[in-house]
Amino acid sequence: MVASNVLKRFSTFFLKTIPYEKAYYLQKRLTNWHLTSPKQAQSVMLLLEHSPVYTVGLRSSVYNEVEENRLKMLGADFFRSNRGGLITFHGPGQLVVYPIFNMTRNELGIKRYVDSLEETIIKLLHKRYQLSGERSPHTGVWIGNNKICAMGINVQRKIASHGLALNCDIDLQWFSHIVACGIHGKGVTSLSKETSSQIQVSHLLQPFVSSFEETFDWKSSAPITTLDPELDNDQLFEMIKELSNN
Repeated sequence: MVASNVLKRFSTFFLKTIPYEKAYYLQKRLTNWHLTSPKQAQSVMLLLEHSPVYTVGLRSSVYNEVEENRLKMLGADFFRSNRGGLITFHGPGQLVVYPIFNMTRNELGIKRYVDSLEETIIKLLHKRYQLSGERSPHTGVWIGNNKICAMGINVQRKIASHGLALNCDIDLQWFSHIVACGIHGKGVTSLSKETSSQIQVSHLLQPFVSSFEETFDWKSSAPITTLDPELDNDQLFEMIKELSNN
C-alpha cells in the first residue's frame, strides 16, 4: 500500500472505445491543466478501450516507415507516442487505464508509482480470478512467461499520464506481428485465455478501481462516469474538468 497521511481523491471516467490519437491528445489537455492551473486541477483516471492500433514509445526511431506501413496493412492504426516503452498493441477487449495526476502532490516517485500499478493488477488477478500475477525484470505483470498487463508512463514536470493495458478478451493474434514491448522469447496472454471464459472489459471497471483504491490508499470521489466518445476533445475536457471539481 502507498502510505499517506492524507486521503487522496480522484475522478474516474469511462470513455468506451476511442481512437488512440484522440485519447493521446485528451491526456495532453489534462496534463496541461495540471501544469497551468495546479491549484484547480484534479486527479483523473480515464478507463477505455482503443480501436486497433500499434503504438511505439519514446524510442520510436527503432521502427522505420517500412515497418509502420507493414503494420498498417494489417488493418490497425500506427502512432508514435511520448510514453515509455517500445512497441505494443491496443485494441478492443483490452482495459486501458490512464491516471493523470501530480506525483509530487501525491507523494510518489516514478519507481514507487510503477511498482504500485503492478501491485494493483497482481491483487486484482488474485482476488477476482485466483490467478498468480508476477513481476519480472521487465515492467508489467506476467503469468509465467506471458505478459497479461503492459505498462508505459510519461511524466512531464511531475505530472503523470499514460498508464497500463490489461488484456481481457482481446484478440491475441494482433501481437503475433510484433515483438511486444521489445522483449524477445516471451509471449502474451489474456484473462479470457487464462480462465477459459469470456472476460469483458466492462467486468473489470469497478474491480480495477477498487484494487487501485486499496493499493494507493486513494478514494474515487464518485461512481465511474461514462462519457460519450463521439464528443470532441474540447467537450470531453470541459466535462471532465467540471465533474472533477464538483
